[in-house]
Amino acid sequence: MAWQTYGLDREAQKLVLAAKKRDADSLNQSFKMRMTAAYGLERFWGEQLRLRGKEQSKADYWKETWDSLVKIMDKAGIKLPNHSDIEITSQQLWGDIPIVEGDASTKLSLNDQRIALAVLTQFCDCLVWWTQRYK
Repeated sequence: MAWQTYGLDREAQKLVLAAKKRDADSLNQSFKMRMTAAYGLERFWGEQLRLRGKEQSKADYWKETWDSLVKIMDKAGIKLPNHSDIEITSQQLWGDIPIVEGDASTKLSLNDQRIALAVLTQFCDCLVWWTQRYK
């Protein structure tokens, strides 16, 4: 199997530029994202919910980052939940219920969670790097 970068750096740059354009104060969220990644996919995904309504530009940055991770992992053959229902997404992240896409459904395995978390950590490192360049 050949090495595949999945465009993490390029995607991170796009996200940082969009966040800076929307609200430069939201850029510090990159550092918080990197710290939160250590606590797991569930907490990372949930941070957008905490910020929603209070600090919307920051919540948008978290949501866009999650959406990008979902697309990146899809390229790797790992499905991450991105359902609008909070309870469903939460259960899917814990592997309790399957992620349904079209006719296919799959539960998020422990191995897939670990891979996604490793990719998320690297993705956040890229976000931090670009944040430092554009601040």
